[in-house]
Amino acid sequence: YCVEFRTESLSQHCALETRPHARWMQYLREGHTVCVACQPPAMSPATRRCSGDGHSAHGDKILHWEAIGNSQCRGTWKKIRQLDHCSCPPVHSFIFT
Repeated sequence: YCVEFRTESLSQHCALETRPHARWMQYLREGHTVCVACQPPAMSPATRRCSGDGHSAHGDKILHWEAIGNSQCRGTWKKIRQLDHCSCPPVHSFIFT
């Protein structure tokens, strides 16, 4: 499944990332919608959910995220909706880890 979030805030360290494999962090923006996929390697066997997917979050609850590979690139987002069938666009798509 996938979860759509609206980015509320992010640290300045995201824009400063220059390593080739991590340049995607430069494109994160406040107010943008991102789509995050929950795939089996990241799922809890007991719950079949990914940690941090905002399952119990409703309304205006602010959730925290951190980019893998750059712990200084972090921020907050709000859950928009969960999609049982992923149709994330290639841009602004991520994977839970």
